[in-house]
Amino acid sequence: MKPARSKKKLEKPHSWSQLKNGQWVSESIQTRLDEWCPKLFGYHMLKLGGLSCELSTCNSTIQHQVNIDIHNPLHNVIANSYDLPLLEKSIDVVILSHQLDYVDDPHRLLREVDRVMIDDGYLVVTGFNPVSLTGFASLMPWRKNNFPWSGRMFTPNRIKDWLSVLNYQVVAADSYALFPFQRNRTFWTWFENGIGEWASPFGSLYFIVARKRTYPLKPIKPHWKVKRKLTPVSVNYKLSERVQD
Repeated sequence: MKPARSKKKLEKPHSWSQLKNGQWVSESIQTRLDEWCPKLFGYHMLKLGGLSCELSTCNSTIQHQVNIDIHNPLHNVIANSYDLPLLEKSIDVVILSHQLDYVDDPHRLLREVDRVMIDDGYLVVTGFNPVSLTGFASLMPWRKNNFPWSGRMFTPNRIKDWLSVLNYQVVAADSYALFPFQRNRTFWTWFENGIGEWASPFGSLYFIVARKRTYPLKPIKPHWKVKRKLTPVSVNYKLSERVQD
């Protein structure tokens, strides 16, 4: 397994138009986000990164929404993702769309997001799955320097492991786009639905919704046991008195 931290600095896309089939990818994420936005409550929402900024969250009940990026014109705050200018436990919902694929230290990014997240807040994470047709295409030398293959893709299970370390509970996870072809999209979607759930781990995209918990997800049971105290048995004492009589 490759280490999460990258030794080289990765270039980050700031718009879906920079990615191959970026419009279709953003539309597929938007469909799932539209289903979840009405379920996410709070006062403050953070959309981190240019790709997250371009996703619409207008059907959310959260009115105060902060877009943080450096180059995307939709931003309203310019800041480093590793050093967010926000107070601890001040954000209710964070949208992190395809950001872990293009940072040199995804652990550090998740820790910074966790710092500003309130207890029981929601985190939405999307990304590319390396165990898919899109992931296998990154093995071609002529694509390594182009988006989206220039990034470092992580499996959904690995993302879930990182979230569990930070004590997040995954409440929803979806892997889809088994055939990431923009042409004849209706046919490929119909064919993917006909295959069934067994092929979902090989989907090119994943959509994860996790909730921050303040208590351990698995209660720790003590290894020690309280020993019983020895007490005299009164029945035997009375029986011995009868025998003597």
